[in-house]
Amino acid sequence: MSKDDVPNVAAWFQGGFHVFLRSFLKRHFHSVAIERGSRCDRSLDLQVDAPLIVYGNHPSWWDPLIAHFLNSALFPSRQFYAPIDAEALEQYRVFGKLGFYGVQLNSTSGAAAFLKNSVAILNHGRTAVWMTPEGRFADVRDHTAPLMPGLAHLCNKLEHGWILPIALEYAFWEERLPECLVKMGEPISLADHHHLDKPRWSELLTSHLRAAQADLSQQVINRSAEPFDHLLRGSRGGGLIYDSLRRVKSLATRRRFRAAHGEHFE
Repeated sequence: MSKDDVPNVAAWFQGGFHVFLRSFLKRHFHSVAIERGSRCDRSLDLQVDAPLIVYGNHPSWWDPLIAHFLNSALFPSRQFYAPIDAEALEQYRVFGKLGFYGVQLNSTSGAAAFLKNSVAILNHGRTAVWMTPEGRFADVRDHTAPLMPGLAHLCNKLEHGWILPIALEYAFWEERLPECLVKMGEPISLADHHHLDKPRWSELLTSHLRAAQADLSQQVINRSAEPFDHLLRGSRGGGLIYDSLRRVKSLATRRRFRAAHGEHFE
């Protein structure tokens, strides 16, 4: 894959997908919010011609959809790309129209193709490659598994740009629907670490991601929305029948009806 044949994503198709995606996420989440103090998206999005790799933990089925939403919300000047198992892409070909590109897992030729294609995409400019190098679904408290080597190999191939760890958690607080909570870790400059070999890259990438996960987990335990900025506000309340009964009670007691149960992300 050269610069000339980087997968093309039609703006009209992706725009329609984003309209659907926002509506879909609103129906399934009470909120999608990012920890305010960790945000570095504005500075990174200004450097649109510099390669950007975003990598995160992999707690759930929702992660690819959340990644696509986060890219559009945080890095609107960059086109989303993400490697995906080639067999899965063959089964869900629509993903190929949204920036996902196939990777043959567990083969030397597949690993070489992944590196070649990813470098071409990143050097194309105005792109971001999103990855979940845990390689499997993993509980947010499980920090024991090593990251798959592909990310460290990719970092070793690049001379400039940024690597950004992102931690995700899906937490049930006071609403029927969960919160999707996001924390950016400390960005890593490729230029400042070009001397690292692959094992040391792996150590650095792991430590940055696990630190972000640990910080986010503590904030989830604290159960406070104050440190977070809204990216999307979703559904509130407990459903039609339950909320109807609550409305009747509000009328009877002459109190204002509030769909939200608590103070989180009203």
